[in-house]
Amino acid sequence: MADLFDSQMNEGVPERGAGHRPLADRLRPKSLSEVIGQPGVIGPEAPLSTMLASGALSSLIFWGPPGVGKTTIARLLADETDLHFVQISAIFSGVPELRKVFEAAKLRAAKGQGTLLFVDEIHRFNKAQQDSFLPHMEDGTILLVGATTENPSFELNAAVLSRAQVLVLERLSVESLEQLAIRAEEELGRSLPLTAEARSALLEMADGDGRALLNLVEQIVSWDVADPLDTGALSTRLARRAAQYDKSGDAHYNLISALHKSVRGSDPDAALYWLARMLEGGEDPRYLMRRITRMAVEDIGLADPQAQAICLQGWETYERLGSPEGELALAQAVLYLALAPKSNAAYVAYKAARKSARKTGSAPPPKHIMNAPTGLMKEQGYGAGYAYDHDAEDAFSGQHYFPDTMDRVAFYAPVERGFERDLKKRTEYFARLRSKRSNTDRSSET
Repeated sequence: MADLFDSQMNEGVPERGAGHRPLADRLRPKSLSEVIGQPGVIGPEAPLSTMLASGALSSLIFWGPPGVGKTTIARLLADETDLHFVQISAIFSGVPELRKVFEAAKLRAAKGQGTLLFVDEIHRFNKAQQDSFLPHMEDGTILLVGATTENPSFELNAAVLSRAQVLVLERLSVESLEQLAIRAEEELGRSLPLTAEARSALLEMADGDGRALLNLVEQIVSWDVADPLDTGALSTRLARRAAQYDKSGDAHYNLISALHKSVRGSDPDAALYWLARMLEGGEDPRYLMRRITRMAVEDIGLADPQAQAICLQGWETYERLGSPEGELALAQAVLYLALAPKSNAAYVAYKAARKSARKTGSAPPPKHIMNAPTGLMKEQGYGAGYAYDHDAEDAFSGQHYFPDTMDRVAFYAPVERGFERDLKKRTEYFARLRSKRSNTDRSSET
């Protein structure tokens, strides 16, 4: 019964030797040492190698993009540890299917056979479904290996994460993809009919995905061509693979972080690149414009007051022109911000003022700067002693405007960059006047 159910769970996985086998299946590694491009996971001193050497394999979560070997490594782990391999997908499985998996694993365990349960797209299970794994992980009925393209910190239950080790699989480098292409040529018994430049373009089209590369290779070898194809001919025959980008997933947050930090780092070329990556991925230009305006406020501030206006104008231009012409306004705003003088002095001052406001609670303003619209308020001293600055020397009275219970605090410290150089001179000028007025007041009192 268990064997019958396992065959159903693995339905869709081609059996070796059955009919036409895709190249990706034919090149599936036979051992962990044959896996390409993941030295950080299965290298000599890497976590998986260490676990296997010590005979202490724990439940695992493989986190990485598509086509980097998550399923293959899970299958090979079962071979290495003599565990029965069961594969399910969270997309097609629910609670009834999970119950059957667990029951079959219990029957196997009673006969002395362990089960490695590989769950593809594990992040698609809800909290209750994820919780159902816990008792079976704890009593050893299953060794769970989950695969996810999303950040486990956000998508998986803390209880599951506490019982499993997260291993990060990287997208395949161009060098690793070249190794895979060579293996494919050896398996096929022929070289790809491509020039050196076209071969490089092919590896770029795969975008770090080994499975995608092998699918492209299969297409190319089926073509009847007399001479090697150049880059132009290859591009005509093959559609470039869409870049991996999820507007609500990790790629969204990683790329906007890269854009923001490139602007902050005054690198216009990198900033333009990340903007282009997000637009190519289908990001909403309005979201980008909001974030770009935030950069102007947070990282440029008063070092260049025009930066914020440039962003708002760009935003308005985009709303009037739409895509794709209006996206040029976003690009111009990004370039302006990247090259603008940087200062977060206003941002730092604002956060410090908020912290002080929380600390001082409900301390009222000093009475001399409160209005007195009624006689009672005048009797209470509201407005008494207020110095009208325009009547004072240099239009500056130097009065105390903080609560009486609070000493004066200097929150804002302009930097020596851009327009804030002038603001720094002004703050220093008023500080000198304030000190002068203070000294004069003390002299008159004595």
